[in-house]
Amino acid sequence: MTIRVLIVDDQMMVREGFSVLLNAMDGIEVVGEAVDGREAIAQVAALRPDVVLMDIRMPQMNGLEATREIVAADTDAKVLVLTTFDLDEYVYQALRAGASGFLLKDASARQLADGVRVVAAGEALLAPSVTKRLIAEFSKISEARKLADPEGVGELTERETEVLILIAQGLSNAEIADRLIVAESTIKTHVSRILVKLGLRDRTQAAVFAYETRLVTPA
Repeated sequence: MTIRVLIVDDQMMVREGFSVLLNAMDGIEVVGEAVDGREAIAQVAALRPDVVLMDIRMPQMNGLEATREIVAADTDAKVLVLTTFDLDEYVYQALRAGASGFLLKDASARQLADGVRVVAAGEALLAPSVTKRLIAEFSKISEARKLADPEGVGELTERETEVLILIAQGLSNAEIADRLIVAESTIKTHVSRILVKLGLRDRTQAAVFAYETRLVTPA
């Protein structure tokens, strides 16, 4: 099944470069481009992409605001944030707003394609250490920032809490299954229940929740 991608960036060279790279990859098709957040929202509604590659710093409407609106619209599109800065607070806020992960703009063609595939499959792009460092760094800045009520942790079973901690550490379903010596399908069930109980959109928000509630603390 072809993954449909929308590229959002105010720089034409960036849009064209990513478009060429992704269209050359098997199973990925760039279906459109947008120059700012406002156009991105319109294009998501019109084109129904599977993944939106979203720049943060843009005129008119930035990527953070656009991500919030796209997520709030309850579309099937997953937002993958693109940034030049690996410790940019805007990226952290985008993760809280519902983005499924982020990539640096200097990522290789393979990393870009792999990121699109990971996010399209419903996984969070949390494996790179820089992502975990980003979440950890900004979770320390202010305890006033909360994604959800910490008491929500009490609704989880012991095994669900264990799975949530491993999600925050960047492990995939397959890796968690190996660690806990259970079937991958069992882990998928646990993840679904965790998201429902905590009222979260995806694994990325689950990871942020774990850091912000101090269930997981920076190493």
